[in-house]
Amino acid sequence: MPQTQRLLLIAPPAMTRTPSFDRAAALALAMQLPLHIVAFDYSQALSVAGLFAPEQFDLARDGYLHTHRQWLADQAALMRKHGVQVTTEVMWVQDPYEEILTFINEMPLKLIIKDAQEESAFKRVFFTPLDWQLLRDCPVPVHLVTTPLNARPHKLLAIIDVFRDEDQGHVLNDQIIDAASKLAAICDASLDLLHVYDWTSAYVHDMGFGALPLATGIYEMLGAAQLEAFAAIAERHGVPPQRRHFIEGAPVPSICEFVGENHTDVIVMGTVQHKGLSKLLGTTAEQLLHRAPCSLLAIKPQKMLQS
Repeated sequence: MPQTQRLLLIAPPAMTRTPSFDRAAALALAMQLPLHIVAFDYSQALSVAGLFAPEQFDLARDGYLHTHRQWLADQAALMRKHGVQVTTEVMWVQDPYEEILTFINEMPLKLIIKDAQEESAFKRVFFTPLDWQLLRDCPVPVHLVTTPLNARPHKLLAIIDVFRDEDQGHVLNDQIIDAASKLAAICDASLDLLHVYDWTSAYVHDMGFGALPLATGIYEMLGAAQLEAFAAIAERHGVPPQRRHFIEGAPVPSICEFVGENHTDVIVMGTVQHKGLSKLLGTTAEQLLHRAPCSLLAIKPQKMLQS
């Protein structure tokens, strides 16, 4: 008998209720799915000290884990009062990603939810090594949550790239829009579709830097071709004209400006391995993920939120 799909919330090690708790509870209710919360604890200093005093280490570790389990149980009790079906777990592990892969193999996960740590001094989001592992390699869609405007998202933005020149890229565009559309329907949220036309990168991609001064009419030709492709994919997915946004300019500043002006809750975008394990969907995606103007939902090829 097939298992019920779940949402997995990766709680921060510190016993603090973060924005991801409210987002996870809201999505669990909207999707009518159970939620499992797991916290990964580990102290290198404590583990080293345990080499010399193993009994004291066991007592200290078990005491901390007990406290953390009780704290998570209290958070789950609050969620249950609102109708969320939730379970909790605390684990002492040095490599959380390996444990997450075990979860993926043992239970059908719809979505993994995690806080992205905000670094207030720079007014930006700092992605931990675990965040990057999830974005780069995890086969399940990953939702990294910053300070949410709304627990249940009200405004979604799907970002596509019609300049993709590989079949996988075209399929990924469809998956991004499908995933965003399903999430918008579940949350009763609005959905906008965005493509940023960066004509300089498009021209250099085709012709090379040396040919750039010879561009006569190439700007208009490339722009018209991308606009036509954007309109076609938007039409195919039933995106109304007022929700389609074709912007000319540098991608990252244009996206950040759009998100700020429209108070977007979640960006839905694709991430793929690109020329090595350390790459994500090209430079634009990497820069956008670093700046993270709002929460992010990363869709992987062949993976999406299904109805």
